[in-house]
This record gives sequence, structure tokens and C-alpha cells, in this order.
Amino acid sequence: MTTLTDEAAALGLRLTPEQEAAFDLYARELAEWNTRVNLTAIVDPEGIRVRHFLDSLTVAKVAPMKAGTRVIDVGTGAGFPGLPLKMVFPDIHLTLLEATGKKLNFLRHVCEVMGITAGVEFLHARAEEAGQMTGQRATYDVVVARAVARLPILLEYLLPLAKIGGRCIAMKGSTAQAEADDSGRALKTLGGKLAGIEAVQLPGVEETHHLVVVEKVAATPGMYPRKPGVPTKNPL
Repeated sequence: MTTLTDEAAALGLRLTPEQEAAFDLYARELAEWNTRVNLTAIVDPEGIRVRHFLDSLTVAKVAPMKAGTRVIDVGTGAGFPGLPLKMVFPDIHLTLLEATGKKLNFLRHVCEVMGITAGVEFLHARAEEAGQMTGQRATYDVVVARAVARLPILLEYLLPLAKIGGRCIAMKGSTAQAEADDSGRALKTLGGKLAGIEAVQLPGVEETHHLVVVEKVAATPGMYPRKPGVPTKNPL
């Protein structure tokens, strides 16, 4: 039987037996909590392993996870991709940003049962709110999001949180290039530059996944992000 350790090795990542066991615990807790709280539509063990855990770890292909790296996962939901990255790279500092309190309750619980509490912050807020907070704005080396919004909207959530020289990673499907093509105005306005799009093929998954990499090259003007809901209604 293929394990997460085997599949992570193909990404150049070495998982310890303890890390593999922690991922097994994460999967069990996710399935159990999902009966009460809507966390994920993917509940089978293989789907969780490949489409959640392994997919999350692909971020390490385009964003070095060095000790002390500050990472924020915007709209983290059930913890993806941020928490799997923290499990494999325990010396990063991770902020899990989520607007739904019940999902944050799950994340606090699963981090506690896995013994992952040092260097993890739970932030209950909308992305538009977080981007204007002292201590959050222009603070992070890596800002990542998966399946949150189309890229022109998403960039207004992500770039204000990144420090100059930091990276924003948007995890996308087949629309990645088209969304990037539509994001020229947002990139110019918010201080970002498209650095590349990395294609990722997950085992047993037909559709190709993509990591859209944006570098923060200039300060984001203070008016951005705009008030909650405005980026969605009036994208840059």
C-alpha cells in the first residue's frame, strides 16, 4: 500500500514515522469532526492523503520552509495547506487565518491532540480585516491560499499580508494561467509580480494542479485590502 511517506519522497521530502503517525491521526480527527462540522467533501482515506495532505506539501516546491519562516494560510478551512506544512517543517511560524469559528475550533483541537502548539497562531478574521491589522500586515515571508477566490480577488487578500521580498502562493486548478492573465491590474496596484506557475501532478488525480507564485516587490497602498466583501463585488 502506498503511504504518504512514499509520495512525499517524490517531492524530495522525508517524513519520519512519527510524522506519518501524526498525519494518520489528523485524518481520523478530520473524518470524525466532519460528521458534525462541514470541513471537507473529501472523506475517503486516499482522498485525504493525496488531495489534502500531499497537495498541501507541494507548496514546499516553490516556497522554501526554512526555520523561522513566517507563513500565513488564508482561508485555511480544515488546515490546508498550512498545517501539513507545519507538521513537516516544525520550525516555521504558522498563522491559520479562518473566518468560521467552528473550523478554528477543529484546528485548535487537532493541533492539541497532535502536540503541535508551538509556533502556531489561530486568527479568527476575514482576510480583508487581517490585511489591515498591525502585526499581520506586511509581516509574512509566505502567504498561501487554496480554493478561496479567483486570482484578481485573491491577490487583494494575500499581497497586503506579505512583506516586501515575500511570496504569495495561490493553489489553482486548470484555470491558473487564465486567472494570472486577468491579474495584471491587481498585481500592479498591490505591489506584486508574477514569478511563475508551477504545474503539479498528484498521483491518481487526473487534473493538473498549479502553484501560482507571486513576489511582493513593492508596498501595498494603505487603502488595500478594502472592506470585507468589496474585493469580491469589485475586483481590481
